[in-house]
Amino acid sequence: MTAADADTSGPDAAPPEPGNFDDPASGMDAASFEDFVDEVTQFRDTVVAPNVSRWEGEKRMAPEALREASGLGMLAMEVPTALGGLGMSFAQKCRIVEVLSAVSMPFAFSLVNTANVASRVAQFGSDAHRERYLADLMEGRRFGSSALTEPGAGSDFANIATTATPVEGGWRLDGAKAWITNAAHSDVIFCYAQTEPGSRGRGMASFLVDGTRPGFERLPPYELAGGHLIGTGGFLLDGYFAPADDVIAPPGQAFVTALSGINGARTYVAAMCCAMVEATLAGAVRFGTQRQAFGRPIIEHQGLAWKLAGVQNRLEAARLLTDRAIDAVTESLRTGDASGAILPAAHAKKFATETAEADIAACIQAMGAEGLRSRYPWGHHLAGARIANYVDGSTEIQTDRIARSLVATYAKD
Repeated sequence: MTAADADTSGPDAAPPEPGNFDDPASGMDAASFEDFVDEVTQFRDTVVAPNVSRWEGEKRMAPEALREASGLGMLAMEVPTALGGLGMSFAQKCRIVEVLSAVSMPFAFSLVNTANVASRVAQFGSDAHRERYLADLMEGRRFGSSALTEPGAGSDFANIATTATPVEGGWRLDGAKAWITNAAHSDVIFCYAQTEPGSRGRGMASFLVDGTRPGFERLPPYELAGGHLIGTGGFLLDGYFAPADDVIAPPGQAFVTALSGINGARTYVAAMCCAMVEATLAGAVRFGTQRQAFGRPIIEHQGLAWKLAGVQNRLEAARLLTDRAIDAVTESLRTGDASGAILPAAHAKKFATETAEADIAACIQAMGAEGLRSRYPWGHHLAGARIANYVDGSTEIQTDRIARSLVATYAKD
């Protein structure tokens, strides 16, 4: 899990230019993509759905299922085809995580984080990085994380305390990271550190950290109220040596690129919430057509039908906001300017996460006590919706981001 800084002020540095990277808007051709969606749906229904309850009961990630997903290319979604990936667009990636989230948002979130790291290694890594890590990430032999959050720096991301000190041949990294997705198993990590304490975004740099090297200590994963499949935890860096070649974004650029990536993450989290609500709503409606009370199916009783109609209404609104954010993120990837995606992503994530929790609960209520049975993933979705309110910028951060736009939007001369 990561939370973005509410303060996006920083240097006017442009993100590093991607090298040898496909047009992010093009993606797979439509027919091939729909065939892939069918394959992912089958994987979801045969591998993930039957095991989610057991995995959560065991309080663990499911690396074996992630490796099986890699056989379809799901860990290489946005990696260019020239490098062995599927070359998907951002919009197509959002569709895939929606398909998976209809059964398990935590599994989808874990998967997409490794896929993101693979994409970033392909885009921003050196030839040596791609040689060393890319195939292992795409094939599920290693897992990836992005490490922004710390014990004392979540929403205030620019306040990170992990230090990067120049030494001969590279940098010494020291500090602690917390609330990191996939930390239970990841060892290819995009890690953010401060090169100039007190400088906030200006001095922040990002490094590719290899969790198999000395100076890296993995901490036990967190026990959460649901969502163990995300593998959330932390790690310590104690004298970890990062060669100069492992600098991914130098001071001045890392903060900007992190915020750009967070717009995309907020958007696909909104898409995940839409999938969870839609799946739960469909389940409640099906149940309502089959269960009878007072001589007729309960879906015909106005009180229940109107409640579910409200869920559908808000789901439609969430999808429209999410689609707008997907378009904005896609455009930002095309132009390299993330500013136009900030507000659409904030609106989508705020609305989708806030409504998902209440609407999933409403659908469960519509099924009565039956909705609590573990044969349905609705309780898992409820936990996923709660988690979605924190990851990649809390609901409060999205509200603050929107509030700070009010004057510029509505008080123009």
